[in-house]
Amino acid sequence: MKGLFVSGSGTHVGKTFVAQQLIKLLSKSRTVKVRKPLESDCENIAGKLVPKDAELLSQACAQPEALDVVCPFRFEVCASGEKASTDQGAILTLNQLADACQVSDADDFVIVEGAGGLYSPIASHALNSDLAQALKLPLVLVIKDELGAVNQALLCLQAAKKQNLTVVMLVLNQITPNTLENAAAIAQYTGVAVVEFNAINSQAFAQRVLSLVE
Repeated sequence: MKGLFVSGSGTHVGKTFVAQQLIKLLSKSRTVKVRKPLESDCENIAGKLVPKDAELLSQACAQPEALDVVCPFRFEVCASGEKASTDQGAILTLNQLADACQVSDADDFVIVEGAGGLYSPIASHALNSDLAQALKLPLVLVIKDELGAVNQALLCLQAAKKQNLTVVMLVLNQITPNTLENAAAIAQYTGVAVVEFNAINSQAFAQRVLSLVE
């Protein structure tokens, strides 16, 4: 499988937003498919669970697939993937999630977004990092650019290294403008590319991403 596994330091750090940008950028030169095999906190609309993040990811694709393909495992409760599934009487395995990420064309580039942070439980006795490892995909780690981001970034990098996962880039998602200079601070402790993203540097972000992934 060719692609990227998008994870991060936790939930609500901007993984889906960054994944959307990656999909749009990489779709210019290849066929990109997206998978978010599991999503919790889904909205119940007329008895059907709608995975909001998976829907956004699918809409970013040049050739969107059915949501049942993109995100087959959906849960209404707002909890980790493992807890959300067990609370609804389902025991998910790592193999089930890995199978849900497969695509029919080996030439397709697959962007997989995990659920929660890198070490969040996603299935029975399995973390997001285990899914990335099973899929043999390199990581894009998303960290919210805020006070504490250096610590969060270095812990995620250490966790990835422990499981022999390759990190292609670490994206600092600057939701609120600041002068913390976290990118420079993180770069002192790692050789991994640190890429800043905010509303005013989207072009620079695009160029950096393409140079790292191409």
